[in-house]
Amino acid sequence: MHDAESPREALQRARHETELQIAALTRDLTGVIDASRSSNADDEHDPEGATIAFERAQVAALLSAARRRLAELDAAGERLDGGTYGRCERCGSPIPAERLAVRPSARTCVSCAR
Repeated sequence: MHDAESPREALQRARHETELQIAALTRDLTGVIDASRSSNADDEHDPEGATIAFERAQVAALLSAARRRLAELDAAGERLDGGTYGRCERCGSPIPAERLAVRPSARTCVSCAR
């Protein structure tokens, strides 16, 4: 969280940043797919090193991770609305503000996360 940023503001900021990342990765993935369609390169024996398939898989994995992060942020927003945000789902202890600042979607305290 930034200075004087409420948990809701932190979640909204993180959600917005994640949405921007998803949009950029979606464009990247579309570009890789389009490039592979218009290319007659031998994907398996590409002299440039990384194959188009590898690049597509890498961007797809990053996109999948960003979508999971967005779902985690949405779940954190629901916990905030329900009054359980900032409490560990395992032991019920408060999640330290420092942990929430770094990871606003945290569900567990540091001890339970280990």
